[in-house]
Amino acid sequence: MKALTVVGARPQFVKAYPVSRHLRRDHEEVLVHTGQHYDAELSDVFFEELGIPEPDHHLGVGSGPHGEQTAEMMAGIEDRLAEEGPDLVLCYGDTNSTLAAGIVASKTDVPLAHVEAGLRSDDREMPEEVNRVLTDHAADCLLAPSDAAAENLRAEGLTDGVFVTGDVMSDAVSLVRDRAATRARTLADLGVEPGEYVLATVHRAHNTDDPGRLADIVAALAAVDDEVVFPAHPRTTDALREYGLYEEAADALTLLDPLGYVDFVGLVADARAVATDSGGVQKEAFFLDTPCVTLRETTEWTETVDAGWNVLVGSDPDRIAAALDGSFDLPDDKPRPYGDGDAASAVTAALESFTS
Repeated sequence: MKALTVVGARPQFVKAYPVSRHLRRDHEEVLVHTGQHYDAELSDVFFEELGIPEPDHHLGVGSGPHGEQTAEMMAGIEDRLAEEGPDLVLCYGDTNSTLAAGIVASKTDVPLAHVEAGLRSDDREMPEEVNRVLTDHAADCLLAPSDAAAENLRAEGLTDGVFVTGDVMSDAVSLVRDRAATRARTLADLGVEPGEYVLATVHRAHNTDDPGRLADIVAALAAVDDEVVFPAHPRTTDALREYGLYEEAADALTLLDPLGYVDFVGLVADARAVATDSGGVQKEAFFLDTPCVTLRETTEWTETVDAGWNVLVGSDPDRIAAALDGSFDLPDDKPRPYGDGDAASAVTAALESFTS
């Protein structure tokens, strides 16, 4: 089997990491990097740190308006498909890179496999929600991370080619969480102790492009009694400066440049709590038994909320403060809706079954 894998952003590098390791044991993989995340701190470091194979093709698309960016990706992916002649296209998640791969595959009659199929936040104002819905309906092989995701697909009439594989990010977390020396160094460098800080991330356009929402989030985080460690996405840093919030954030929070994956997982594992608008970080917190406060009104990872390990608070300062007050009423039993950490093996088996 020859798979052409399309990635372009930090979450996809993490998801591709365990799958590529497993897939390449018996099959050929051609890796295409769209360049959606082109900053070295959001791209190169993940390939170096995780040992992801170097991309066979780098499209170098970079940032831009959604339509323009997606169109440029599509042109590059279509050329690579014609050149490589794969048995299938493999894509991950919900970015513009994912959508571009889905559209091209559907127009060229190359089977499309979508990892993280079936996720729904039911918020069509999120570009990611539109991307994942369109990609699912273009896909031939739907690799759902949970039973709930598979049920979402069935509700939309998608029943053929559906496989429940578990979540490949669980595999990724398991593969890196024991690099304790790196984690200990990071904590020492920051001057924080395990269990005595909150880890925060904000990067969704819904928060960063709205001055009022971003100001409320910064104010709420600044009021937290514990140290708040805040690795800032470049988009977030630009927004803080544009809205005149950077000085307040820098004074009250421990602002950091983006971190590599191992350092970041270590900080999640040792945090008292996580505050984030990232879907991936919600799951990382869940896998690492760290309570999560999600700075959104909806989530595609509904199982984490149902399990009692995640609470949705939006940008309301009072709700954020109440959620981060230091007392989390966590349930005694924790379910495992995303499998047991062998999703990469299940994904490979599903692709083998589908192509045969």
